[in-house]
Amino acid sequence: MNEPRFRSLRTLLQSAFGILLLLTGCTNGVMNSGGGGNGGGAQASVTVSGSSQVRLGGTASFSATVTNLTNTAVTWQVAGINGGNSSVGTIISSGVYTPPSSIPATNPVTVTAVSVASPSASGSASLNVLNPVPTITSASATLASGTSYTIDVFGTNFVSGAQIQVSGSNVTTTMVSSTELQATVSVPSGTTSLSVSVVNPNPGSASSNSASATVALASVTAAARLLDQATFGPTLGQIQNVQSVGIDAYITSQFNTPYTPLPNIPSPLPAVCLSANTPTVCEESEWWQAAVTGNDQLRQRVAFALSEIFVISSDSVNATTITYYHNMLAQDAFTNFSTILNDVSVSPGMGAYLNMLGSAKAPAGQIANENYARELMQLFTIGINQLNQDGTLQLDGSGNPIPNYTEAQVQAFARAYTGWTYATSTGGSPTKFPNGTPNYFAPMAAVESAHDMTAKILLNGTVLPANQTTEEDLAGALANLFAHQNAGPFVCKQLIQHLVSSDPSPAYVARIAAVFANNGSGVRGDMQAVIRAILEDTEARAGDTDPLYDGGHLREPILWITNFLRAVGFTNTDPNGSYYNLSNQANNLSERPYRSPAVFNFFPPEYVVPQTTLNAPEFGLENTATAILRLSLANTLVFNKISGFNVDLSATSTLGQIAAPSPANLVDTLGTMFIHGQMPSDMRAEILNTISGLSTAQQVRVATYLVITSSQYKIMH
Repeated sequence: MNEPRFRSLRTLLQSAFGILLLLTGCTNGVMNSGGGGNGGGAQASVTVSGSSQVRLGGTASFSATVTNLTNTAVTWQVAGINGGNSSVGTIISSGVYTPPSSIPATNPVTVTAVSVASPSASGSASLNVLNPVPTITSASATLASGTSYTIDVFGTNFVSGAQIQVSGSNVTTTMVSSTELQATVSVPSGTTSLSVSVVNPNPGSASSNSASATVALASVTAAARLLDQATFGPTLGQIQNVQSVGIDAYITSQFNTPYTPLPNIPSPLPAVCLSANTPTVCEESEWWQAAVTGNDQLRQRVAFALSEIFVISSDSVNATTITYYHNMLAQDAFTNFSTILNDVSVSPGMGAYLNMLGSAKAPAGQIANENYARELMQLFTIGINQLNQDGTLQLDGSGNPIPNYTEAQVQAFARAYTGWTYATSTGGSPTKFPNGTPNYFAPMAAVESAHDMTAKILLNGTVLPANQTTEEDLAGALANLFAHQNAGPFVCKQLIQHLVSSDPSPAYVARIAAVFANNGSGVRGDMQAVIRAILEDTEARAGDTDPLYDGGHLREPILWITNFLRAVGFTNTDPNGSYYNLSNQANNLSERPYRSPAVFNFFPPEYVVPQTTLNAPEFGLENTATAILRLSLANTLVFNKISGFNVDLSATSTLGQIAAPSPANLVDTLGTMFIHGQMPSDMRAEILNTISGLSTAQQVRVATYLVITSSQYKIMH
């Protein structure tokens, strides 16, 4: 082949190859894939831009810029994982990154965009994951003990290591959940609020908003327990009040609350009494109304306790005088025990009940009526046998109890109490003895001619001289009992039993007896000091922080009923405004106001549960019949079947509204009202399981029934 022909062939081949290149789209030796060519040989690249940090709970947005490729689509990775995962965070196709629930183990994390067209082309950005900014929605400070308070902070975005700050200083913090933190701090006396904030730790340490924590001077449990001891039943509003003011201030405020008087029953009897022959209906109706609605709850509760010590009963005396007697106890409840002794002794109700009214000096060789003289010592003031100051028996050298008094001394006191009769309607001295016209609304009056004027030898060598007046002998006899060494432990133990604990320790009794002997200012018998000491004693308050503390007493029927009504609320619908139907319900449980079957009360203070050594007075009323009847009454109450009352446990009631969004909140609320916020967890779970699937109204009724019939409610812990 000659050279020219070769050149022509080479030129032809080159031309053909050029046409082929054009047809196949290849230039410079690089294949272009579809429309994603690299623009003539420049290297493809991916650049990622976006946030450099993100807080937990937020999101971060990224974008990818692809150069030298027509196809700009990318896939996203977190820490080399396509789409990420729950440990490192996730990212969606639009480039939005969501961090995990907690700081990743490797932080910062790397976010990568990979070219779809050229997987070898990628770009990355580094992202710091930070803790969230915490937010406080509420905070409280509740008394734990002494000056120690538990701070409870609620909000959002709390993480492990978060610190509560009080007035800008970190305090040791316990993380309950991502929405609750707690701390225990010492709060100076007089502090009413604390400035509280929360700081989440690094990475990205951040402070919350500041919140004011009201210093609750009592915990929910302490407030509810106090009210159970000092009132006819806690209410949610009163629990909050005690929390805010504290136990001591609440007691002081109750001392200063005017008493709720029961109207004296007029003659003729009003329509509310239903029958002209039934003054009991009026008397008991008024008592129930004061018990469940009166603002002077502590006064009424102490008067109730005193009425179960200084017993009179409308089974034996005209019920008309009961309102006067109760008002006297309520007015005297916060005075001095010596005042109570005097006013009880000259009350026409007690005079009629234990025969001091109309007791005259006896003819020669005979004795005066001993009834009041004996019971005043045996049951009301000093007891039969000598006591130590802690309430335990004193024993002689042979190990036997030592009697407080002899029969001769009973007779001497009986003679000291002669010469009393009804006062006149005008308040003047009676002209005859006994005054045959009953006056149920004034203290008895003295008739000197009926009084025994001889000398009387009383206790501890005290002698009432001859020729003293009726009033002088009474004052001397009562002073002799008031000063007796048994008075403090004997009376104080009974008050403790009625208010706090059936079986108080000897040390508890001794502490209160010491206050009875001296209120700190040299005054004996100061009832305010005694009551405060009983309610604030370490034994009374032990259950505030220890739900397993072994104390309290069986809830007697009257208190069982009043607690229920006050807790859930009620409306009196009787057209006459009568509360008497509550007596009918209580009567089924063998107790109704001022209707004790004997001077020993419905249950004696020394009652011991059979086959045990447990001193538990209220169990004197507990038997198979009353236990079953209490269950029946609970059913009557929750189904709103007490005549004259409306107890609203419907779906639209307060409890129904709580139950509708949260049955658990319903059960917790019932636990607060009835069991001091100390409902056992297994009981709570069982109630929730039982009401599951019921309608709202059924949930309220069933849950309430299960709580008020539980042993945790029957026993006032």
